[in-house]
Amino acid sequence: MNRKVIREDLDSRIFDAVNKVLLVCFMVIILVPLWNVIISSLSSGRALAEGGFIFWSKEFSLENYRAVFNDSTIGQSFVVSVAKTFIGVITHVFFCAMIGYGLSKRYIRGRKLYVAMGVITMFFSGGMIPTYLLIKSLGLLNSFWVYIIPALFSYYDVVILMNFFRNVPDSLEESAKIDGAGDWHIFLKIFIPLSMPAMATIALFNGVGQWNDFMTTKLYITDQALYPLQMKLYEIIVQSQTQSMQNIGGSVVIETTTKGVQLATIVITTLPIVAMYPILQRYFISGMMLGAVKE
Repeated sequence: MNRKVIREDLDSRIFDAVNKVLLVCFMVIILVPLWNVIISSLSSGRALAEGGFIFWSKEFSLENYRAVFNDSTIGQSFVVSVAKTFIGVITHVFFCAMIGYGLSKRYIRGRKLYVAMGVITMFFSGGMIPTYLLIKSLGLLNSFWVYIIPALFSYYDVVILMNFFRNVPDSLEESAKIDGAGDWHIFLKIFIPLSMPAMATIALFNGVGQWNDFMTTKLYITDQALYPLQMKLYEIIVQSQTQSMQNIGGSVVIETTTKGVQLATIVITTLPIVAMYPILQRYFISGMMLGAVKE
């Protein structure tokens, strides 16, 4: 018996040690390239031109960031990015939650038809040209709402929320109805607070997608006042590859390279999402564990 206990302890220690080694290796694989990008973005164009892996800046320089922020409209684009991400995430999560709440009720008429129609949208889409014509007919071209309205619905997110709502005990809803609560009151006061882990997980995924999206701008927006940060930085990268970049200033041209501007762009667009992750982490972990525990 004692030998068995000792054997299990030894196996557990070996298992833990192997896990720790693998996690450290995984962490190094992620952090080293990220560190290289940050340090390279803070290096001069001359140091980047030498090539090779940069673990520490040989010639510290902020010229790459100065080249990016040299555009006076970068602040306006940042406001557009924050606004479309903030409004888009809130409306997307709330809209999907409403649909998921309705489809989670088995007594809803035509529920199977709605579910089947939703599943079809997960595998087939209308295509780029029909979608463009629809957006045009709705008058959403060159409108801020083209970032919000087409992104309201995702059946994948509806399925996650629908399955979460099904796990809420029916007795809880029945008790609320006995006390006189209506569907809206039950949805807003009971189901929404109970589903915060799932909603935070969806909000994080959707927020990253909204923040990094620039294809919507390329397809539907020509007014530069509505350009988000990602589209503006994309233009700066393109400009850095052309002769027009050399007209910004002699010192900038000498101290920056296209690669340096691209790396600075990556850091600028990634930092806001990285800063948000610790705030949503506890909800994100809870959301990822949904359905893992069976009683």
